Amino acid sequence: MKVLSVVGARPQFVKLAPIAHEAAARGVEHVIVHTGQHYDPMLSDVFFEDLKIPTPDVHLGVGSGGHGQQTGAMLAALDDVLDSQQPDWVLVYGDTNSTLAGALSAVKLHIPVAHLEAGLRSFNRAMPEEINRVVTDHAADLLLAPTDVAMSHLADEGLTARSVLVGDVMTDVLLQVRDAVAGRPPALLAELGLEPGGYSLATIHRAENTDDAGRLSAIVDSLAAVDHPVVLLAHPRLVAKARDAGLALERGSVRVHAPLAYPDLVAAALASRGVVTDSGGLQKEAFLLSVPCTTVRPQTEWVETVDLGWNVLVEPGPALVAAASRPAPSATRAAPYGDGHAAARVITALESAAPSP
Repeated sequence: MKVLSVVGARPQFVKLAPIAHEAAARGVEHVIVHTGQHYDPMLSDVFFEDLKIPTPDVHLGVGSGGHGQQTGAMLAALDDVLDSQQPDWVLVYGDTNSTLAGALSAVKLHIPVAHLEAGLRSFNRAMPEEINRVVTDHAADLLLAPTDVAMSHLADEGLTARSVLVGDVMTDVLLQVRDAVAGRPPALLAELGLEPGGYSLATIHRAENTDDAGRLSAIVDSLAAVDHPVVLLAHPRLVAKARDAGLALERGSVRVHAPLAYPDLVAAALASRGVVTDSGGLQKEAFLLSVPCTTVRPQTEWVETVDLGWNVLVEPGPALVAAASRPAPSATRAAPYGDGHAAARVITALESAAPSP
């Protein structure tokens, strides 16, 4: 069996790691195509190094651009790649433009498509990620769902026959990295003069929070008003949008820091008192690390984190300030994201559903 993975953004590299390791262990031929959607080394190259992912076989080098421009450039480049590689499966990850482009290119060329992290829904059609999820799920031949809730969404859309519950591959890698960094103080504590449990860790990068200068200003104002230090890991998109808006990020409680390599991110989250984010992946990572999360969005696709009391959805303003300072909830033994062996189930599902030669 030959599997071709299409990835291009930080969360996808994390999901790719256990898939690449499992494919190698089981003798599955695995081709990695990097679209170049995230081209900053701290959001791309360092993940391959830290998570011991093989160097991509193909790098499209697409870079930044509007949704149509970026997706179109990927489509144009992927057609030739898929035609030359002729994989048994094209595996796409998550909900980015790389996900959509990989799925559409493969479908047009009649190559079977599997969608990892299928069935997630925020039910907010204004989010480009929601459109990418829905279109990819309905185009794909095999839907690899991370949770029971995702399976129920797929059933509601008439996609049960193509759906398999595999668990969450990010759980696989997070648990491994968590154990590797446990007890190791994150470097940023010394850099910023912070104490374990004395700061919150923040990331803000989604278009709905950064493209509107007024909303972005309100978010930064809220972070600045929190009653303890907030380490803001400044994604390149955030830096560019703040600069365009004439907005100073470092003020009040906010300490700005460059994005972290994945093990350093996990260590920093573990040592924090809480996380403030608009990232889907970090919401779930915080939950798995037993760290309270405050999500600056009106909806989340990871509803289990909210239902179990570890995540709160807020708008900028007093609600954000209060949520960032709340105490941790009671511990839970619930494990909605699986047991850390999702990658093995993914490879098994691909083998079981592979078309006959």
